[in-house]
Amino acid sequence: MGNKYTKRYTEEFKRDAIALVDSSGKTVTAVARELGISSESLRGWYRRAKADRGEDAPGELTSAEREELRRLRKENREQQQTIEVLKKATAFFVKESDR
Repeated sequence: MGNKYTKRYTEEFKRDAIALVDSSGKTVTAVARELGISSESLRGWYRRAKADRGEDAPGELTSAEREELRRLRKENREQQQTIEVLKKATAFFVKESDR
């Protein structure tokens, strides 16, 4: 999740930067340049904020939906691993009972 050179910004800073884009009428790139941050970072924050407000294109996930998807994918991965272990255990016990 990033290396030691990755800057971390507070949620407050992100909210303020997004509000500046909304209120100033300037482009995301211009605001990012003024704040001394990556325009791609600000563009991502802005896109997510619009999706959370329901202003983005249909099909764009909100932060809550994105978090739920992440959680469900993790849960699915864990269940798949459990299934694999159980399959191996079943095969082992079937093999042992044949002796």
